[in-house]
Amino acid sequence: MGLLPSTYVVGLHEIDETRVALVGGKGAHLGALARIDGVGVPAGFCVTTDAFARVMAAAPELDDRLERLVRLDPDDRAAVRTLSAQLRRAVEGTAIPAELTAEITAALAELDERAGPDGQAGPGGQGGYAVRSSATAEDLPSASFAGQQDTYLNVLGPDAVLAHVRRCWASLFTERAVTYRQRAGIDHRTVRMAVVVQRMVVPDAAGILFTADPVTGNRTVSSIDASFGLGEALVAGLVNPDVFTVRDGAVLSRTIGDKQRAVLAAPGGGTREQAIEPARQRQPALTDAQAVRLAELGRRIEAHFGRPQDIEWCRVGDDFRIVQSRPITTLFPVPAAGDGRNHVYLSVGHQQMMTDAMKPLGLSMWRLTAMAPFHEAGGRLFVDATPRLTSPAARAGLLELMGRADPLMRDALETVLDRDGFVPLVPDTGPAGPPAGHTAGSIETEPAIVAGLIERNQASLAALRREVGTVSGPALFDFLLTAFEEHKRVLTDRESMQAIMAGMEATWWLNDRLGEWLGEPNAADTLTLSAPGNVTSEMGLALLDVADAIRPYPEVVAFLRGVPEGSAEPFLDELPKLPGGAEARDAIEAYLDRYGMRCVGEIDITRPRWRERPGTLVPVLLDHVRNFEPGAARRRFEQGRQVAEAKAREVLARLRALPDGERKAEETGRMIERVRTFIGYREYPKYGIISRYFVYKQALLAEAERLVRAGVLADPEDVFFLTFAEFHDVSRTHRVDDGLIRRRREEFRTWQALTPPRVLTSDGEALTGAYRRADVPPGALVGLPVSTGTVEGRARVVLDLARADLEPGDILVTAYTDPSWTPLFVAVAGLVTEVGGQMTHGAVIAREYGLPAVVGVPDATRLIRDGQRIRVHGGGGYVELLS
Repeated sequence: MGLLPSTYVVGLHEIDETRVALVGGKGAHLGALARIDGVGVPAGFCVTTDAFARVMAAAPELDDRLERLVRLDPDDRAAVRTLSAQLRRAVEGTAIPAELTAEITAALAELDERAGPDGQAGPGGQGGYAVRSSATAEDLPSASFAGQQDTYLNVLGPDAVLAHVRRCWASLFTERAVTYRQRAGIDHRTVRMAVVVQRMVVPDAAGILFTADPVTGNRTVSSIDASFGLGEALVAGLVNPDVFTVRDGAVLSRTIGDKQRAVLAAPGGGTREQAIEPARQRQPALTDAQAVRLAELGRRIEAHFGRPQDIEWCRVGDDFRIVQSRPITTLFPVPAAGDGRNHVYLSVGHQQMMTDAMKPLGLSMWRLTAMAPFHEAGGRLFVDATPRLTSPAARAGLLELMGRADPLMRDALETVLDRDGFVPLVPDTGPAGPPAGHTAGSIETEPAIVAGLIERNQASLAALRREVGTVSGPALFDFLLTAFEEHKRVLTDRESMQAIMAGMEATWWLNDRLGEWLGEPNAADTLTLSAPGNVTSEMGLALLDVADAIRPYPEVVAFLRGVPEGSAEPFLDELPKLPGGAEARDAIEAYLDRYGMRCVGEIDITRPRWRERPGTLVPVLLDHVRNFEPGAARRRFEQGRQVAEAKAREVLARLRALPDGERKAEETGRMIERVRTFIGYREYPKYGIISRYFVYKQALLAEAERLVRAGVLADPEDVFFLTFAEFHDVSRTHRVDDGLIRRRREEFRTWQALTPPRVLTSDGEALTGAYRRADVPPGALVGLPVSTGTVEGRARVVLDLARADLEPGDILVTAYTDPSWTPLFVAVAGLVTEVGGQMTHGAVIAREYGLPAVVGVPDATRLIRDGQRIRVHGGGGYVELLS
């Protein structure tokens, strides 16, 4: 087409994917598609974003309304709806300038002259056009905007095309598009609208091709939906389409839908529905050979764009036309292996109780300080389990450990391993190592061992604090790399690992043996109540003591009620001005001195710590003031200790009455002593890690602030979107790639919206596992029993610690609980989480506090309503919904 030069109308053949700013996402993708060898795209042109900008500039009232839209509260749905409708009406009523009208009309005439057979209209203008919206914020890797703006089919004649161009511009302000942008964090003022006008294809069949399975995520499987006529029948849900799955040039499966209706081009313009004759309804819309050829075409398109695609296609006879291709934004990314072999990855976040996306600095810091090599995908970390799974002995050990720690992860693993040849076993040739998670050697049951381990950890931390203040600039990063080696040495101290495993193995021994000998399920839950030396459970009780220091002073309590949620403001400095405020401040400061390095998602160094945002603790503290009497911490701990001692006496007495009872009682007594000696230490290494992380963070932020003062960075937290090595380079060169930081921010928003799987394969298949239990009541939610007992109460679904509002008897329901959630545990009667295992932090603390708990309940925060009455069966591992 001879449409250039023009800033308002350009031909598709002049466009590629770099022209999004000019022709929007859809236009850029169509232009790129038209350049791919063997890909047929209907001829057409784009009315550019410059045309849209000119129309907007000609109506100043549009800018005023747009500014108001930006300032609206996204939750004020009525106001969003009203203002969006006003903008749409104003745009539709705006006149198109004469020269733009002339350019569009000339482009249409040229299309008519060049139009040919195969389902498109012939020369002379017979037939219609497809007029499609193409916004600059759509068909992006981070946000597809599928279905958010408008498309019009079989538009007849220049006048109708011009009217529909205005409608496409106006569709930028549909309520659904506005809401989508708000949720995606996209500024309405930055988005422009282009319009694609193409020759209308009149197909025999149409549909959607996904170059990766949209359900499982498997990148080796293409999925095709097909129906007769235009694809609108499928999009509108009028038909049950044919569904083909294709892999490696062969159809794996086909399901022929009952296609009772089709959408066809109407003679007078637009489309119409038509019933399909009964004899044809069950005929396939594609042959197997056509499905395979379409899948191959999809692979060619995917290779060009470099990621899985959602492709709209039309079939005219035996030929295919591609009318749209966009990235599939819902797939979880796959770690890059690069060796061509099959791999199985396990989620680190499910083991660390932090499944949220992490920023680049957090990811790189965790990798630098961890003992195992990790792989990144979707802002999360994964460990490659393939080497263990290829060894018969290591596979058995890993599955045994997963069965105890996270049955869902074990089930997902077994699902992969049941597939012939995906991870083949290689015979073990050398001596078998210890099972996964076990440490060779034993350790004496001696409390002094734990005291010594804590003392050594504290000494190492004190040395780090002293020395880190002596370096800055590039030298800081060299110092930290050395500090990371000490970090790993402390983390892998052999005696420390033995102490951790001693507590865990004693727990398993007691549950297994007492279940076998006495029919006593989960006996360790009671025997570990108020176990000594648990720094995480002590943290929860210590906040009760802080509440005791505040409760006598009503002015302090009233002041704290006015502190904004999660506040980083220095409100503590204001407390001494109030009666009792000095005592309150000292109590809070002492708590922060010991626990202020903690926060939700604490394995990500970029997350704000309690010391940085002490206001996060205020709602929990006020709940404690309201709900507890003075001395509650001491009473709760003592009560738990007495119950545990009574349970130990009962169990030992019952064992002595059994055959060979003295031996069994003696063994059990040793194990009870062992579990109470070591189980509390299970929480200390994580406390030590996070304590060191806070020192690292303070030093790195000081360096970031130095770079801000030097004019290198705009904001200290820009470094959160750099890796440690990139931050080091910025410190050394005083040069930063602002575009990289901007792209990383956008990418992080994308990762936040994804849900990580427990198990991920190199084919892209995401597996979450299933419990496969039949011993629960109908309608109950199944999970993993981690702390025995049954409790009924009001569910409080809490996703943000700073927004907790709890009453006595409430049951906490949340996605995951790392140690930072422990202060809430003293205020609730039970616990339900979506993520967790037998020995994860939440489970350990729930047992120490005597809270009935069920973890690993899929979608618990969605399936349980806030305020709903539920019953938690901590021993049975399920939750009943009562109202």
